[in-house]
Amino acid sequence: MIKSWITIDDKKIDNCKIFDIHRVKRKSRDTGREGTFVYLDSTSWVNIIPITKEGNIVLIKQYRHGTDDITIEIPGGLVEANELPRLAGERECNEETGYFSKKNAEFLGKTLPNPAFLNNICYSYVWYDVELKYNQQLDRHEEIVVFERTFDEVKEMINNGKINHSLVLNAFFYYFLKNGF
Repeated sequence: MIKSWITIDDKKIDNCKIFDIHRVKRKSRDTGREGTFVYLDSTSWVNIIPITKEGNIVLIKQYRHGTDDITIEIPGGLVEANELPRLAGERECNEETGYFSKKNAEFLGKTLPNPAFLNNICYSYVWYDVELKYNQQLDRHEEIVVFERTFDEVKEMINNGKINHSLVLNAFFYYFLKNGF
């Protein structure tokens, strides 16, 4: 049976706003081998599939610095300190799209974004009966275009690679799995 490794030393080496970089020295309980590794310490993330009363999915387009490209996504972001993931998802949807619902968002699932070097969780939700109620409240560096598509159009966008953000795909995976699509 595989066992967790023993942490010998853990040092924060940099703060990068959305995560801290740590260098950690660990020892295998099974073999005694030691190694030095890097991991990113990040707060949890959330994403949310907003579905209108008409049955359309609210999507966003935004520029992503990591890939230097425009992506098609669902609203999402960081879960703030002492914030429930559901409320974070609803807040992110309101801020990024202006859409809101009187209903509570429903939990779909949680994902480890990349446990090889990240220590956080991404929570996925669906929010039914959203309507455009507010103006966007974007962060200083956010530029987001909001648009709606049908489920069939979203499936096609997934199949043809237009929607390719792994955490967005996970949210849709959970949704389709739970709803028999």
